[in-house]
Amino acid sequence: MTGASTAEPVWRSYGTSRRSTRTLRVRISLALVGVTALAVLLVPPLVRLDQQAVDLGAKLLSPSWSHPFGTDDLGRDLLLRCVYGLRVSLLVGVAAALAATVIGTAVGATAGALGGWADRALMRVVDTVSSVPHLLLGIFIVAVFRPGVWPVVVSVALTHWLSTARIVRAEVLSLRSRPYIDAAVSGGASRWRVAVRHLLPGVLPQAALAAVLMVPHAMWHESALSFLGLGLPTHMASLGNLIQSARGSLLAGQWWPTLFPGLFIIVPTLAIAGLAGAWRERINPRRRSELML
Repeated sequence: MTGASTAEPVWRSYGTSRRSTRTLRVRISLALVGVTALAVLLVPPLVRLDQQAVDLGAKLLSPSWSHPFGTDDLGRDLLLRCVYGLRVSLLVGVAAALAATVIGTAVGATAGALGGWADRALMRVVDTVSSVPHLLLGIFIVAVFRPGVWPVVVSVALTHWLSTARIVRAEVLSLRSRPYIDAAVSGGASRWRVAVRHLLPGVLPQAALAAVLMVPHAMWHESALSFLGLGLPTHMASLGNLIQSARGSLLAGQWWPTLFPGLFIIVPTLAIAGLAGAWRERINPRRRSELML
């Protein structure tokens, strides 16, 4: 009895500590997402400066009060350039994530609901596309079009719907074994009605979570394509373009043109991943130790 009574407060303290850590992580992630949203929405209309204005007399200035992030090789303020770059990268990430989620949900729900040969055929398509490296396939798709925002969105969407399709299919197969689905079928409901009224609403939380987690992944993919010179036009301030244009400065010892655009990619990624991890714990508490990235 004494050992049990002693162990109980220890486990209770451990559980409380874990909850406190998760709460702190969620609050920090939420604060970072809020700051990111405010910067993207408010800085461009409030700061009446041209982020493309060239000032060769102020090129490659180190961080200071007048230029908190320093300037680039053309004398442009890096803080303003990073905010505009984050704006463009978020646009690409959100649009690509939504498109990929729609494609993946449609394919996964169709495969899981129909089963049989349709399921096998669709999953073979998923396996075939998965066997090609994402970046290589994305480069091929972008190469068909001229550099721009929407070719990159199409490229990322067509290479990132596969995981969503697998997740949605697995969820549909799980839902099909539920008693209320059997009751609906026994009551005379058509396959289409069962899919729309029962199966699709059941997979929407998982699909929405996949879309949220795909936003930072799409941002990284856009940055990689732009860094290779195959993504957005070089005059457009995306985070990948900023890092690509700063390569020469880094070799010359100027670290700030590379560091700050990189942080603008890493920090939103960690913040979104933290919120998505907490969301996943709520909708699937049995798998709290996993984080889908």
